[in-house]
Amino acid sequence: PLLAQGCSRREPKFHSVDLTGVDWGRDFEVPDIDGRVRRVADFRGKVVLLFFGFAQCPDVCPTALTRALEVRRLLGDAGKRLQVVFMTIDPERDTAVVLREYLSAFDPAFVGLRADDALTLATAQAFRVVYMKVPTGASYTMDHTAITYVFDAAGRLRLGAPHRLSAADLAADIERLL
Repeated sequence: PLLAQGCSRREPKFHSVDLTGVDWGRDFEVPDIDGRVRRVADFRGKVVLLFFGFAQCPDVCPTALTRALEVRRLLGDAGKRLQVVFMTIDPERDTAVVLREYLSAFDPAFVGLRADDALTLATAQAFRVVYMKVPTGASYTMDHTAITYVFDAAGRLRLGAPHRLSAADLAADIERLL
């Protein structure tokens, strides 16, 4: 009985990593695929899911985008207050046309961000995202951090959703933010 008393734990507030109050990843200022510079404030009133990836990604990126669609479905009407933003880490191959086609295959409402190499690196670093080009025969792939960043409706970075987190758990986290 004495041991049992010390073993009670409070459940964590979120399934994702709680990033509330971190002094990094506060905003971005990157052109979208139409050339319009976008910031977190552009989506005020919505929960924003920000993911860094690339269109030729064989598994992590399409899985993250598919999970985002499932989260929106699970949220029902509240899913209308969810905005997915995808920033390419491969601007060499991910032209505006490529990104538009790629994201439209998931949902035309997804916003694609694309910058030059310097701004891509600076933005990734601001979010502690690491990426690197890895040669594969005559081409290359990109290794990258696979975290979905979640901003609340007031535009504050709140969560880092690991790649392995289920859509149901991410939807539950977002419901708490809405």
